[in-house]
Amino acid sequence: MFNFTTLPPLSLYVHMPWCVRKCPYCDFNSHEAKDALPEAEYIAALIADLEQELPSVWGRSIESIFIGGGTPSLFSPAAFDQLFSEIRARLPCKPGIEITMEANPGTWEYGKFREFRAVGVNRLSLGIQSFDTGMLQKLGRIHGAREAFTAAETAHAAGFDNFNLDLMFGLPGQSVAQALTDIGHAIALQPAHISLYQLTLEPNTAFYVNPPALPEDDALWEMQEQCQHQLATHGYRQYEVSAYAQPGHECRHNLNYWRFGDYLGIGAGAHGKISDAQHQRITRSWKVKNPRDYLAKAATPARIGGTQPLKRNDVGLEFMMNALRLTDGFPVALFAEHTGQPISIVKQGLQQAEKKGLIEWDIHTIRPTELGRRFLNDLLGLFLGE
Repeated sequence: MFNFTTLPPLSLYVHMPWCVRKCPYCDFNSHEAKDALPEAEYIAALIADLEQELPSVWGRSIESIFIGGGTPSLFSPAAFDQLFSEIRARLPCKPGIEITMEANPGTWEYGKFREFRAVGVNRLSLGIQSFDTGMLQKLGRIHGAREAFTAAETAHAAGFDNFNLDLMFGLPGQSVAQALTDIGHAIALQPAHISLYQLTLEPNTAFYVNPPALPEDDALWEMQEQCQHQLATHGYRQYEVSAYAQPGHECRHNLNYWRFGDYLGIGAGAHGKISDAQHQRITRSWKVKNPRDYLAKAATPARIGGTQPLKRNDVGLEFMMNALRLTDGFPVALFAEHTGQPISIVKQGLQQAEKKGLIEWDIHTIRPTELGRRFLNDLLGLFLGE
């Protein structure tokens, strides 16, 4: 049984499943756009999907919107103008709401940036991955170094004072010097936010089936340490495992995920998590993944690919799996507010983590230590048996 005295913040995730070409490392629900996009039909489906979700969030406001993919910027600014208008007609939006859109640095998108800004997008996330054309070719990207630089410069010119650059390290054949060159280029472009991920080989990807030769562990650790040092030197504070921001530019949408907030998910394959104070429960759900199926079912209960009511032990583990990724950890009171459970349900894991020097814990805050951040998987593993 859960005991919610208040409900966590609510965000909205919108999934746009089409891209120009599927990257060999990508395990997201993305599909190559081989024909003209069914733009009008998909926007209508998103609104129909949202309509079905409204009873679960009556009276609640959304604090952020994140449009992911796929490549959302394949859709027109007019389509997003309609989408945002329809969302606002159905859900109260908090003043100053953060609206993020993912975009890839293809030259055919640059002219849209200013228009995206005009219809309400106030944060871009650019999938750069590398500034090295050779590395980009190995990753199966459709852009080269020149397009990567131009995308960031165009974002500035379009008035985006808040945009993110996605970068990877540990790429096939990459040296420490090449990784540092990439991070140096990213910093020089002065984005408000940089996401730095190690390339991993995920199941159900082309790289997993035919894995490329990746750098050794010692080189990976050196890349990470030196890149982090460069980011810190230039004012980018690490606030999550892979996220670095200038002051005040942390991604609010992702912070809500990491703090175990609620989120609606609309679109093919989109996931959601909703807390219900009336029935004292938390439920995860996901939509059917195939875009064709989604278009046919978006206005019906058949759009749901599955649901999972969370149990008491689930929420303790899930909260810790997310919140301990944050450099500052979390206020102790937040656990009960966002899970409906007392902090005592994870007391054993907390005690073990403190004993091993992986967390710092007082009456106000629980945060990972530097050792805990370095050995995060070991830290999170202590909560698996709770």
